Amino acid sequence: MIVLKLERHPLNPLLSPISRHHWESRFVFNCAVIKRQGLFHMLYRAQGEDMVSRMGYAVSADGVRFNRMENPVFTPASQWELYGVEDPRLTELEGRIYLQYTAYSPRGVRISMASTENFFQWERHGVIIPDVDNKDAALFPEKVAERYVMFHRIEPDMYLAFSEDLRKWTDFVSIAGPRKDGWDNLKIGVGAPPIKTEFGWLVLYHGVENTPRPTYRLGFMLLDLENPRRVLKRSQEPILEPEEEWEIFGGVPNVVFSDAMVEHEGKYYIYYGAADNHIALATIEKEKVFDWIRGMGG
Repeated sequence: MIVLKLERHPLNPLLSPISRHHWESRFVFNCAVIKRQGLFHMLYRAQGEDMVSRMGYAVSADGVRFNRMENPVFTPASQWELYGVEDPRLTELEGRIYLQYTAYSPRGVRISMASTENFFQWERHGVIIPDVDNKDAALFPEKVAERYVMFHRIEPDMYLAFSEDLRKWTDFVSIAGPRKDGWDNLKIGVGAPPIKTEFGWLVLYHGVENTPRPTYRLGFMLLDLENPRRVLKRSQEPILEPEEEWEIFGGVPNVVFSDAMVEHEGKYYIYYGAADNHIALATIEKEKVFDWIRGMGG
């Protein structure tokens, strides 16, 4: 039986705080990455001395060596975002790039959305699920049964929501929750936007174990292509967990947390935040994942 495990890149961590940049001098972590027109575009969360979350932009030709901007490209802009804009996820849909993110303020945490064509000029669509604390949103890259589909998380479960217009979201349904005796027994949430395969929607997710210092790990799910409410398979063991010193110790210890999975040269490139301090990369061959889907791995 094949045991699925991601392989860390030898150049890790890829991005770390920069002391001379006030907005990213303390923490650089959870990032979205999308491959478009031959380049890897990264939008990442950062915090400086004021501890307000902003988003920076970095670009790479190989998915490993990134050049980053000196200034953030997406910053708080409403009363919902007084404490920051957090945990971006990017989806290219119908020729436009959509950003799902968490708006954080004294009023709570809310899923918000923006869109762009160039990563520098953003059209803000505001809070899209207004009445409940919510996060971990990720948009499907195409409609399913004539409706848009989005992951979200009303703690502790992972949910789907559906929309006709990307603005009004309804039909909230929990598709998976914590497993009592598992590595994900406290809460779970989507990682990256799903990738369509011939077997179903491949979904990266994070699970949290209820320990004195909760531990964040990563796993896979497979959802039915025509009915994504239906979970076909789920990782019995984590595919990545905190092991390196810089994943165990940091702003939030014992964390690997991903918002990004990209197909590249026969592999899945999975970018993750490590202990809320750094951004790192782990990979896995697509065929290994497909073997797991076919029933050859646990």
